Amino acid sequence: MRIRIAIFLFFLASLAYAQPTITVGQTFLTSGLDPAEGSAGWALVSHGVAEKLFSVNREGRVVPQLAQRLERNSATAWKISLQPGRKFSDGSPVNAVAVAAALNRNVEKNAAARATVGSIVFTAQDELTLTAVVERPTLAFDAVLAEWAFVVYRITDANAPQNIAFSGPYKPVDFKTGARLELQPNTHFPSPPKTSATIVRFADSQALALAFRGGELDLAFNLPSESLPSLQADATKSVKTFPVAYQYMLWQNTRRAPLQDERVRKAIALAIERTDLSRAIRAGQATASIWAAPSTFTGVAAGKANRERARQLLDEAGWKAGTNGMRSKDGSMLKLSLWAYPQRPDLVTMQPVLRAALAEVGIAVETRIAEQAQTLAKNAEFDLLLWAQHTAPSGDPAFFPALFLGSQSANNFAGFSDPAMDRLIARMQGAQLSSERTAIAKEMDSRIGDTAQVIFLVTPEWHVGLSRRIAAYEPWGSDYFIVRGDMGLR
Repeated sequence: MRIRIAIFLFFLASLAYAQPTITVGQTFLTSGLDPAEGSAGWALVSHGVAEKLFSVNREGRVVPQLAQRLERNSATAWKISLQPGRKFSDGSPVNAVAVAAALNRNVEKNAAARATVGSIVFTAQDELTLTAVVERPTLAFDAVLAEWAFVVYRITDANAPQNIAFSGPYKPVDFKTGARLELQPNTHFPSPPKTSATIVRFADSQALALAFRGGELDLAFNLPSESLPSLQADATKSVKTFPVAYQYMLWQNTRRAPLQDERVRKAIALAIERTDLSRAIRAGQATASIWAAPSTFTGVAAGKANRERARQLLDEAGWKAGTNGMRSKDGSMLKLSLWAYPQRPDLVTMQPVLRAALAEVGIAVETRIAEQAQTLAKNAEFDLLLWAQHTAPSGDPAFFPALFLGSQSANNFAGFSDPAMDRLIARMQGAQLSSERTAIAKEMDSRIGDTAQVIFLVTPEWHVGLSRRIAAYEPWGSDYFIVRGDMGLR
């Protein structure tokens, strides 16, 4: 009898000790645990693992996170004071030495960390103070430090950089590349979560919706719009739709012959009826601007399609319509590949709408799906590429143009060299007043319309599915703050 009672008591203790787990389904997952590699820093913040010196709050304002305050010493030098008492998940202090080492490593290894103000040198002054010297002056250094490339961490083993301690609410305990990430509460976080979390990656949004419908997930992030009616009819689940500051856009690969001609690029832009795209994805707002509304620097409204003018431009470029309406030149058909990627289901939904629009003006389109869109874009293995991007992730307009639109930008997917845009980027990097930065951002909007290296299409809304256990969860911050310490259980 005593043995049975002991076993029963052990069982009860085990239940009390066992932590509930929230299961999160997404179509994307960090590519690794090293935040200096690619966009892993962004993903690790999104996964509730990493923090930065500054962040962006629910209202879109830049606020201190691991930092306590920022002081400007000169045009290119800054003093950063850290919050006292913060610790990494291994229990070591978040001090100036660790922060400087992490951020210097990011700047060295990741072009995104050099995009806005160029090279930066961080130096520890004492336990909670460090300085930063930037290559290019800025008055918005807090916004720079809020960019995803400036994740703070501590490498616990110099010979194994994958052994990294972070300061966010969760810590990684098991990572299977491309499949799942197991998280446990970081007990050194100021308010540790009361639950563990598992992030499961799905190959496409339809599989994500099926898993959510089947009760496998507590949270399904970015559900496809066509799945909403059946899910909304299920009383055991809820779906929340929220606006995001991303922009859906279409890159035109100017390295390829037809798209080297500005007239062809502009014809493609004029052929697209953006409201057809927003209707297809059942949410969002048509746009022609680099920047999502209601940003103060949004400058270009979405115009209506003008397919007659598009046909005229194609005629002027020498692409003549045959008896079937499709165009050719010197014996070659005007046929373009149009790529999307399943991690952003709306882009896939938009493909047939774009294909039909371009067929109206005589351009044949072959739609394709890329599992590794970043690789496709970097290798320039496309004609047209649908892309989703937060164009002002820290509330400042400098980051996206510097990383994507300059002739030498690391993510110049269009392969386009535009001295006029380069001058605007340089002016933006030197602009000190917010009013001046806003004016330059609007000039950039206008310039993109002139060159059509990239066509901005829709500012989207996304859909998050929730089980009853976390029905109180409120999505915000686009996809930057999905897993949070305050997710909670009912």
